Amino acid sequence: MSELPHRRRIGILGGMGPEATVLLMQRIIERTTVSDDQDHVPMIVDNNPQVPSRVKAIIEGTGEDPAPVLAAMARGLEAAGADALAMPCNTAHHYAATIAGAVRIPFLDMVELSAARAEGLGARRAGILGSPALKITGIFDRAFAARGLGTVYPENQDRLLDAIRRVKVSSRSREARHALAQAAEELGTRGADVLIVACSEFSIIADAIPSGPPAIDTVDVLADAAIAFSCGEAVEAEPA
Repeated sequence: MSELPHRRRIGILGGMGPEATVLLMQRIIERTTVSDDQDHVPMIVDNNPQVPSRVKAIIEGTGEDPAPVLAAMARGLEAAGADALAMPCNTAHHYAATIAGAVRIPFLDMVELSAARAEGLGARRAGILGSPALKITGIFDRAFAARGLGTVYPENQDRLLDAIRRVKVSSRSREARHALAQAAEELGTRGADVLIVACSEFSIIADAIPSGPPAIDTVDVLADAAIAFSCGEAVEAEPA
């Protein structure tokens, strides 16, 4: 009898939002090379939509701190047998240090991984398509600057937040798709040589992005890292 392939388990901090969590799982499944069920990546998922609002905490400054809940989720996934953690919410990576510090297993940081992917493409200026919280916290700015890359954001951040909220209600929202397409076009005219799809709700409607600068979807980057880690490969995201 042939031995089963060894696969390390990925713990997913999910629910932010639920459809984006399913999207990450789907991308991991689709992007894994398999010949049978046993070749797939084992996943343990905490799909917790009750994580305190990142919008209220970061943008409005009135909400409960999500960090303790995220840390507890991380510890629970580790206790359940996860060998590494992944989280498909870009904005929640503002709390990455708290999450990583709560466990002994690796945290696959999609922001750092995406910056490394952009650097590998030879990009110099990245256009960030995501929540206004990303600009407020500067998490992408720091990761990209550490690699010598600049960042640029669409002028109308409120419109992007409205689009994100529309996708959370329905991924078929025409208004959200139009807003994303216009933001992508704007970033191209303002010198972005790569676009970063930096909100998992936008990953759901990424086909709305028109032709122009190449786009890096952070959910795809995270899926690739999860697959690589599960298969025993090294996953490096630190700047040189």
